[in-house]
Amino acid sequence: MGKQMTEMLKGTLEGIVLAILAAQPAYGYEITARLREQGFSDIVEGTVYALLVRIEQRGLVDVAKVPSEKGPPRKVYSLNALGGEYLEEFWRTWSFLQMRIEQLHHDIEHPQSEGE
Repeated sequence: MGKQMTEMLKGTLEGIVLAILAAQPAYGYEITARLREQGFSDIVEGTVYALLVRIEQRGLVDVAKVPSEKGPPRKVYSLNALGGEYLEEFWRTWSFLQMRIEQLHHDIEHPQSEGE
């Protein structure tokens, strides 16, 4: 993944993870696997775990400890009401940015002649 992609992803990964949790509760490794299935193949588990700590501290997710067949209990994260509100705002912001960037790209690729 290029540096530009990495930088852009930093600003959106939180919303992407919350969207994954909106579909279904999951633990850290499952979230990483789902991200990779979606094409985010360079994301490492450490990045996801650090993000999960942040969104848990901000109260955007609920956490349940679930017994694991291998090792200690797993922390399963699920989106709560506050996280749902945050996710809705993320999608609104994303839509706004997407439209503005697409319009800018179109305007640059197809400049209007003066007098049109």
